Amino acid sequence: MYIVTTIAGSDSGGGAGIQADLKTFQELKVFGTSVITALTAQNTLGVSDVLPIEVSFVEKQLKALIEDFSISAVKTGMLFSSEIIQSIARILAEVNIPLIVDPVMIAKGGESLLQQEAIVALCSYLLPLATIVTPNIPEAETLTGRKIKTFADIQDAAHTLLQMGVQCVIIKGGHLTDNDYAIDYVFFEDGQSFSMQSSRIATKNTHGTGCTFSAALTAFIGRGFSIKEAIVEAKKYIQLAITYDLSIGNGHGPTNHFAYQKYKESCEVIIHET
Repeated sequence: MYIVTTIAGSDSGGGAGIQADLKTFQELKVFGTSVITALTAQNTLGVSDVLPIEVSFVEKQLKALIEDFSISAVKTGMLFSSEIIQSIARILAEVNIPLIVDPVMIAKGGESLLQQEAIVALCSYLLPLATIVTPNIPEAETLTGRKIKTFADIQDAAHTLLQMGVQCVIIKGGHLTDNDYAIDYVFFEDGQSFSMQSSRIATKNTHGTGCTFSAALTAFIGRGFSIKEAIVEAKKYIQLAITYDLSIGNGHGPTNHFAYQKYKESCEVIIHET
């Protein structure tokens, strides 16, 4: 049994955060454990309140898991504050577990989920420990301090993140202006890179896509897939989750965490070596 951990916030609406991660873990046949960093009062219409967990209790959750379980991969999502980031980084620096960092900053409705001073802590303490970091375009812009409009901009941003100590950078292209395709760009510390192209789906139901993609990536890494294999398969997972959305709620609904097992043979992701 492969055991993986998510360190993130709770989404009371169930589409993102801890809830989305655990659903994804279950679907991909890994045993999910969790460290909750914050509670949110949230639905598909937005986040109405956030209650951070005491740093000492976040630490106790993570230490309890490490003491008892053989964890094969860890992901981080909503970390909220600089203090939480630094405490998690101190603990993870002492163990040799693949780390996937989803730098969650803004909720789908526009609410901030990461304090401004926490961005510096993320770059200084957590990214140097990361196996993979998975920013979308706005998150990559915030982490690197530069605007991203072109492929050259994407390359420059990825290089900046790799210099922080990350082994692999995935810059997700969902925010780019191509109307037909969603293209994600992958860069490795050894200079290799590739891109993944899939059809762009016309839907508003994309709540939790970043959480779900990074959770799928964590599950596949935890199961022993190579980094490239895990990235491609996680791309298929989220592509199907968006394609077969659930149409739940009155705002930005969640993706379908159950679609992969039913439709995975039909999913096409085009790989371009660069």
